[in-house]
Amino acid sequence: MPFGARVSLSSGVLLLLLAIGNGLSAPSINPSLQRAEVLAAMAAVGLMLVAVLWTRAQPLSPEAVVLGGTQGLRMELGLNDATRTELAWGSHLLLTATSAATILVAWDQRVVLRRGLVPPLPEGDSSTSSPPSETFSPGAICERSRTQGKLVSLVKTALYPGSSEFDPVLPGLPAVMVHPLGERGWVVLGGWSERCFSRSDERWFSGWCERLRMTLETNDVLPVQADAPAPPGC
Repeated sequence: MPFGARVSLSSGVLLLLLAIGNGLSAPSINPSLQRAEVLAAMAAVGLMLVAVLWTRAQPLSPEAVVLGGTQGLRMELGLNDATRTELAWGSHLLLTATSAATILVAWDQRVVLRRGLVPPLPEGDSSTSSPPSETFSPGAICERSRTQGKLVSLVKTALYPGSSEFDPVLPGLPAVMVHPLGERGWVVLGGWSERCFSRSDERWFSGWCERLRMTLETNDVLPVQADAPAPPGC
C-alpha cells in the first residue's frame, strides 16, 4: 500500500476510534452529540475509502522472481547471416525493452536460439551454440497458439496447470508469452514477474514473430543433424 494510502487509512481508523470513545464517555446523549458522532463516523469511513481507492489507482508492482540459470546466448551455428542478424537484434530488443527474462525460438523441432537466462549447458560443453540434439517439445498451450494462429499470454502461470510445458525453457517462470511461427515453430518469452507484460509488449512481440517467421522461411538453412546419413557418393 502506498505511503499516502496508509496515512489516510490510519487517520480514518483513529478518527473512528475517537468518535466511539467520545460517545461511550459522554455523560448523556443529546441530539448535538448524535449529529457530531454521525459526522465523525462519515469522515472516518471517507478517509478509509480514500485509502482503498488510492491503493487501486496505484497498485504495487509484482516482485521479480528469483530464477535459475545464467545469462547467455546460444544460437545455431549453421544459420545464414540474415537469419542470425534477425534473431540477434529482435531478441536483444525484447530482453532490454520489456520485462522478459528469457527467450527461446524453436523451428522445425530444433531450438535455434536461447537468450537471456538459459539453463546450464551439458557437462563438458562450453560452446555458445545450442547442442545439436536440443529440441523443444510443445504442449497443449503451444498447440493452441498454433491452432488459433496468434499469441497466447499467461499472465500468471500458477493459474494454468498446463504451464509446466515451459519448464524446459526455464523452470519457475511466473509469466509466459508464446507465439507460433506458422506451422513450423514457436517463440517463447518468459518474464521476471507476474503480469509483467503490457499490451504494447504483446503487440511488439507478435509483430516481430511474424517478421521472424518470414525470415526463417526465406532463409531456410538449418544445419544438418550430426547423425544424419551422408548423401550417396560422399
